Amino acid sequence: MHRDLLRLARAERSVRVHLACCLAAAVAAGLLVLVQAELLAGVLSGRFAAAVLLPLALVVACRGLLGWAQGVLAGRAATALKSALRRLLLGRVEGLGPAYRSGELVTLAGRGLDALDPYLTGYLPAVAVAGVVPLAVVVRLFVADLATAVIVVLTLPLIPIFGALVGWTTKTVTERQWRALARLGGHFLDVVRGLPTLRAFGRARYQASVIREVAEAHRAATMRTLRVAFLSSLVLELVASLSLALVAVPVGLRLLSGSLDLRTALLVLLLAPEAYLPLRAMGTRFHAAMEGVAAADEVFAVVNPQQETGQAAASTGAGRAAPAGGPPEIRLEDVTVRYPGREETALDRLSLVIRPGERVAIVGPSGAGKSTLLHLLLGFVTPSEGRVLADGTDLAGLDLDEWRRRLAFVPQRPHLFATSVADNIALGSADGPLNTDAAVIRAAAEAAQVAEFAGALPQGYDTPLGERGANLSAGQRQRVALARAFCRPAAQVLLLDEPTARLDGRSEAAIVAATRRLAEGRTAIIVAHRPAMIDLADRVVRLDGGALVPQVPAQGGEAR
Repeated sequence: MHRDLLRLARAERSVRVHLACCLAAAVAAGLLVLVQAELLAGVLSGRFAAAVLLPLALVVACRGLLGWAQGVLAGRAATALKSALRRLLLGRVEGLGPAYRSGELVTLAGRGLDALDPYLTGYLPAVAVAGVVPLAVVVRLFVADLATAVIVVLTLPLIPIFGALVGWTTKTVTERQWRALARLGGHFLDVVRGLPTLRAFGRARYQASVIREVAEAHRAATMRTLRVAFLSSLVLELVASLSLALVAVPVGLRLLSGSLDLRTALLVLLLAPEAYLPLRAMGTRFHAAMEGVAAADEVFAVVNPQQETGQAAASTGAGRAAPAGGPPEIRLEDVTVRYPGREETALDRLSLVIRPGERVAIVGPSGAGKSTLLHLLLGFVTPSEGRVLADGTDLAGLDLDEWRRRLAFVPQRPHLFATSVADNIALGSADGPLNTDAAVIRAAAEAAQVAEFAGALPQGYDTPLGERGANLSAGQRQRVALARAFCRPAAQVLLLDEPTARLDGRSEAAIVAATRRLAEGRTAIIVAHRPAMIDLADRVVRLDGGALVPQVPAQGGEAR
């Protein structure tokens, strides 16, 4: 069984209660089989009168009622556990940052966790029943007929043995299927989001062919999984059928010879299949539950590194506030960053010192590691080797929330939400949209030159925007992002990721002017390609292949 899932189930009271009642109902329904077999064998053999049919009907009704209760309770437990997992996963989104693909996250939180239903509603009850009912049946068979009980005891382990052998293969192919599904869902969502850009550059048809290839890989993985599942069911059914034959044939021969009475023979024939049935059901439901288990493994793989990082940080002084004071000195010492699943390094033994109040431009070709450097300072990425220091304190030993309050980040593609212009600006404030004074928002908007276009909107700053700022131009969206940074007057470090990319000359001039005001009195790290932004820097740092290239003086100032 999945230890992390069970640990989470025990921690969540609603899940714990519903799951315990579900398992109890499943076991009780399984144990009633013994009562049902006793009554039915007695009626068919003539030992019991026809009046026993009423208790028999009550037993059957109780089994049906327990089965219904098990389904309801299992459904509630599954819903509560999936909600807890989604809260746990989505609560880590801020910490995950851009290093984790949003498309894969959506697939994991949606389809992936929904696939846990067969595990919680089918497999876990089957495990509980398989752990109790076969043992009870064997005990009753020992009392009724020793020879049959010995045969059952000898053949019963064959089902879990063959089930385990097939289960290892099933787990491998199911994990492969889940990875193919996550890749398909993630890639498809990313393509849909970038469709306007793809059409503009004539690459939409190529991406359609890529999606076909990914979908074909998922289809092939799914067919392999189904083939293994069907073959494993065949193996388990064959073993169970042969075992039952080994029981039924001697019973029949002994009944004909008169060495076994009719009631005992009927009881043995009714109970023997019930010894094998829970194990067969467990094996079948194991295959149905494996996709959800693979998704749960992925959830805990995303969450646990964060927890381990927190625990490791606790042992080295985590939970401490970020150092107070003015703009910090930032120092990178032999920092290497590798993203999961990639052999090449995003940053390779990078050493860099940024003095307090210094403005540094980071330049280099695409893929050189510029954005990774910003994500490293934001705490979205942790170094594989080396360390990052702020005023001599390792970021791994800082309270990241406190550290991020000292930062103002302007990404290359800012995300605007489907709310008003004012609320989108106030999102950057440490106090949040609900607690930020309107005068602060207006001042930030003026400083970022948002007022130039906000006044022309139908409701001014109260005009609701479309999701991702659909009714604004790229330059206007970038100004709103800068206004968010102006809403953080306490921020001492400014991080900008190519804020003038894809802008026209007029918008670029407005962004550069606003950035110059925003960088005053702060340490500024600017990822840039355009000369106008590079001119704002005191020093230029060039990256290539994740490594540092010798520094050169910037056009706007001398290297200090």
